[in-house]
Amino acid sequence: MTKLSSKEWRTGRSCVFQNHIHLVFVTKYRRDVLTNAMLVRLRELFSETCKQFSSELLEFNGEDDHVHLLVSLHPKISLSVLIGRLKGKTAYFLRKEFWPDIKTKLWGEHFWSPSYMALSCGGAPLSIIKDYIEQQRRPS
Repeated sequence: MTKLSSKEWRTGRSCVFQNHIHLVFVTKYRRDVLTNAMLVRLRELFSETCKQFSSELLEFNGEDDHVHLLVSLHPKISLSVLIGRLKGKTAYFLRKEFWPDIKTKLWGEHFWSPSYMALSCGGAPLSIIKDYIEQQRRPS
């Protein structure tokens, strides 16, 4: 299945769907925490978590203080539950694996800001959203 084709549909046990959600997560205090190595690891973690929730990470990129995800969300999954798992799991693993880089920039128990942006993608062609996410200014 072509991931971003507007003519292709995903199927579930009892449904046919196209639920494309553009998500943006911001680091706590909008601090410049993320490095390229962290973004590489985040892509792996986000992709793995989406699969665990019968969803699919279609595109991912970020800058030093926020990330963008394009997710094909299975209709049986609550968006807020998926977001909670995406943020919780990545915060845990990034703190565990990159603590020397993080400890001087963040404090307390939080990695991500508690807020997020979730936008249903349907009005704009998905290729435009994909291009926008691909063009994010990655840190060195």
